[in-house]
Amino acid sequence: MDFTFNGFSIVLLTCGAATFVVSTYIFRKGGDAVRWFSLMMFANAIWSIAYGFELASSTLSQIKLFINIEYIGIATLPLFWFLFALSFCGKESWYKKPLNLILILLFPLATILMVWTNAYHHLHYSTIIVDSSGPFPLASIKAGIWYHFFTIYFYLLLACGCFLILRKFRSSDPIYRKQNYSIVISAIVPWLANMVYLLGLRPFGHVDVTPFAFIITTFLILIGIYRFKLFDIIPIAREKVLELMQDGFLVLDQQNRIIDYNKSILDYINLPEGKKLIGTDLQDVFLHQPDFFNRINKHKAGKIELILPVKDEDKYLEADILFLNDNKLSNDFSIIKLQDQTNLKKDAIKTKEQANELEKLNQLKDRIFSIISHDLRGPLVNLSEVLKMIAKDQITSEEFKSLSPTLSKDIIYTTDLLENILHWSRSQLKGFGIKKELFNLRNLIINEINYHLPSATTKKIKIIHDVFPGEMVYADVLMIQIVMRNVLNNAIKFCNVNSEIHITAAYQKNQTMLICIQDNGVGIAEDVIDKIFKEENVTTRGTLNEKGTGLGLIVCKDFMKRNDGDITVTSKVGEGAKFCITLPTTK
Repeated sequence: MDFTFNGFSIVLLTCGAATFVVSTYIFRKGGDAVRWFSLMMFANAIWSIAYGFELASSTLSQIKLFINIEYIGIATLPLFWFLFALSFCGKESWYKKPLNLILILLFPLATILMVWTNAYHHLHYSTIIVDSSGPFPLASIKAGIWYHFFTIYFYLLLACGCFLILRKFRSSDPIYRKQNYSIVISAIVPWLANMVYLLGLRPFGHVDVTPFAFIITTFLILIGIYRFKLFDIIPIAREKVLELMQDGFLVLDQQNRIIDYNKSILDYINLPEGKKLIGTDLQDVFLHQPDFFNRINKHKAGKIELILPVKDEDKYLEADILFLNDNKLSNDFSIIKLQDQTNLKKDAIKTKEQANELEKLNQLKDRIFSIISHDLRGPLVNLSEVLKMIAKDQITSEEFKSLSPTLSKDIIYTTDLLENILHWSRSQLKGFGIKKELFNLRNLIINEINYHLPSATTKKIKIIHDVFPGEMVYADVLMIQIVMRNVLNNAIKFCNVNSEIHITAAYQKNQTMLICIQDNGVGIAEDVIDKIFKEENVTTRGTLNEKGTGLGLIVCKDFMKRNDGDITVTSKVGEGAKFCITLPTTK
């Protein structure tokens, strides 16, 4: 082949080669949007390089050869632009449909075929001749009917791509505008040059200025890479973001400013009304998280737990920090993925609480078994031995009478102990229901006083009640009966001879009834008060050596809690004790 290179051809060959290098570099960055853009530049490179050789040719046959090569780039360039616009705007699903893809491929393939076979039908170019009137030979062409069809196709795809890009940029955040404008301007410049050429405005005669416009395109893209960090967000971080759409995510720049996010992130943070998230420093969003920022500042990827107050409740979040540094030309940026772990955390806390509760129940169960094996067994064994001795005439009637008070106390103790164990055990059974109802408090208290009258009379203790008729409370009758029985039993046990027990009841402002049982007995030491309602074994003998189990007040505390009530005690050693019970008066 014979070439006579001139200024135009040298510039085109040089810039075409540069465009080819840039397109190859960009293609390696990965991602659909980037690769379509790089293929569009590759098509430009083919056009520019082939046109450079065309301008250096002097024979018609050689010019036609390079025109045929040029059209590989010319025919595919608008297609790659349109596919880039679709991918950039997140509409890849359109061209991934087989029918749509076939339709958009038909026209560029048909155009290439028309150009290559033009000598047989002259539908694309009516005539092609060599014009030697200028400083160097140029191809002078006359367009055919298919050339006009291709021109319509060319600008239709151009318009559709530009429309998609501009619509996306209209709703984009300000931080992307420099990047976005560099893409639009670099793509539109060659189209404008080609439009000027087709309209007949040709300052250099038959020289097509469109390939020269790609010099500007290449320059703008290089500026975009170095100055505006073109493709830092498109598509590397953006495609990573799409993978995290189910969770909240943030994209940060080197200064930890938010440059992108998804809508889900708004569920994880408290964003003041009217405040924009883009451009905000991360520390203004995640307050009081030193460990989180320490990890980010040390460039340490991984997961960390955050606790954030969101919408009047604490949210437990798992932050997954990912750092990306694609190449030396682009700055580092980071992606933070936030996943809501609130329900899992609450379940874990609940499971831990249940485990602690189960451990306490097991400890209480062990104590009950200890009581049954020792305290319950002892009195029964004593009674059994005395009955055997009577049956064998080993003791006289007088001796039995002397033992009977002790045996009677043991039986009363055993009965109370069994009653507490049975009622408490029954309440712990799964499925046990509390039968709450409105009942007369005065009647229940009088019944319990009558129940304890024999033991009170033995110690000459007066039980005085000040409860008005018709006082009603809402609770489980049987449970409150057990509570009153245990409290009265304790009061009698720790009273001296000739003491008094006062029972009062009064309405409270919060629709509750306060029932107080006060005695003037020996009182309770402070260290014992801290233990008697807890699940610790605290037993103390009464003023007449009455035995206790340490289980009664634990049962009382449990029953009051189940009935939405409470039980408290105040006491001073030597001055007696005062137990107060709070019960609801309404449903």
